Amino acid sequence: MKPARAGTTENLSVSMPADLIAELRTRAGRRGVSNYVTKAVRHRLAMDGLAEIVAAHEADHGALTAQEIEEARRELFGEGTGRDAV
Repeated sequence: MKPARAGTTENLSVSMPADLIAELRTRAGRRGVSNYVTKAVRHRLAMDGLAEIVAAHEADHGALTAQEIEEARRELFGEGTGRDAV
């Protein structure tokens, strides 16, 4: 089997609960499912990477304080992104 080149796609079969698939198709449209799932997986991988960074930092320096978390939230997302912001 040849290694995949950057930018190429590959088919993947996954199993999901039927109700989840129905909602996915409603939101993404039948033809947009691949794009929707691709974006969701990219987001999840980014969040997993962020969690790994936080875990490594906390292993070296202890738990993040509420102030550090809020400062990081502001830096990443801008002002007004506290938990009560919508």
